Amino acid sequence: MNREMHGSSSTESFIPMSSIASGKGVEVAPDIYSYTTQIVNVCFIGNPDKENSFVLVDAGMPNSASMIIKEAEERFGKEKKPKAIILTHAHFDHIGSIIELVEKWNIPVYAHPLELPYVTGKKNYPTPDGTVEGGLVAKLSPLFPTEAIDLGSHVQALPADGSVPHMPEWEWIHTPGHSPGHISLFRKQDLALIAGDAFVTTKQEYLLDVLEQELEISGPPRYLTTDWASAKRSVEVLQSLHPSVAVTGHGKPVSGEWLSTNLLKLTKNFDEIARPDYGKYV
Repeated sequence: MNREMHGSSSTESFIPMSSIASGKGVEVAPDIYSYTTQIVNVCFIGNPDKENSFVLVDAGMPNSASMIIKEAEERFGKEKKPKAIILTHAHFDHIGSIIELVEKWNIPVYAHPLELPYVTGKKNYPTPDGTVEGGLVAKLSPLFPTEAIDLGSHVQALPADGSVPHMPEWEWIHTPGHSPGHISLFRKQDLALIAGDAFVTTKQEYLLDVLEQELEISGPPRYLTTDWASAKRSVEVLQSLHPSVAVTGHGKPVSGEWLSTNLLKLTKNFDEIARPDYGKYV
């Protein structure tokens, strides 16, 4: 019944790019822990002092499985493993180590139905846009892997009612634009947001900003965003939730006045701040 998993360059390539935050974690709340693998964040959801289990959101860069496993063991204990992996989307930097993690833990993976073709071997992502407005990272982006992987029977669609498996207080929200099935996660009781790449807090197209994790509100990474109208609407949806704290796929977690002021600024000035002036997907 279980279909065998198959990888691609998405899970086998090493991207020689990192940041000063790589290998570091930030406890955003007692049960929200953001951990950086090279240039992208994963999230551990679960309070190690109160709960016997946790959930992993996204699966980091290629070849970062050992980092993620070690951090999970240090935070929750060697005998613990996550109940599931929830994917905000399936770009290479968010599923880079997923096959190794699923093989290690033998756990299910959940993604939006529109994202399933990219993790069941049916469809590749469009080629990243190296011509888009931006810096060196944007120029190098055509080298990034876009091939589909196949997680076999380990992956399934998120529930249609917006609930999140093993995260009872959370809901998933469809926030497309950066990818067709991109989602964000939201918890109403404390207005906590896991935004994925719907918006980020560093300019991901510029190498120095990435390396130094320069704090600045930004739209989704330009070189992999193919639907800018949807991306704009997604930011508007997230701003309307008035989150109190946000973990984004790239950059530092943010909260309070900084988050509310800058997310409103991004919403009102999306075309100036986020949408590139040129590029093949503009």
